[in-house]
Amino acid sequence: MLRTLVCRIHSVVRSVAIQNIGRTTSVVPTRLMSQHSTETDEEFDRRYEAYFNRQDIDGWEIRKAMNDLAGMDLVPEPKIISAALRACRRVSDFALAVRFLEAVQSKCGGRVKEIYPYILQEIRPTLDELGVSTPEEMGYHKPELALKNVYEI
Repeated sequence: MLRTLVCRIHSVVRSVAIQNIGRTTSVVPTRLMSQHSTETDEEFDRRYEAYFNRQDIDGWEIRKAMNDLAGMDLVPEPKIISAALRACRRVSDFALAVRFLEAVQSKCGGRVKEIYPYILQEIRPTLDELGVSTPEEMGYHKPELALKNVYEI
């Protein structure tokens, strides 16, 4: 009889606990999902352009912003790229500017022949002003010591 009483109490406590768990889990996702950002494309562009145009920016902050941009599913606008190149010039980091151009080219993906020439056309005045060469102009688009493909021999 004691065993039957303990089993019934256990089942009642268990059902109450399951109901309480069901109530709390339905509240948590609603609260966590309410932090949605509604930033427009223009606000995004202005934010990154203002970040790169800061006068007190250092190399680490430039790399951080470039890494964030590289991690996103987008190709940066030419005005963001120009601001980033000017930031590289302010900290005298030519190599970082060239690496950023390489990253922009790789972000173009399969449409590199359409997007990358447009970007170069738009940022050409900035490149000339700063004296920055593209990887193609320096010959970095082809590896210097690469082995020939065995299928083309």
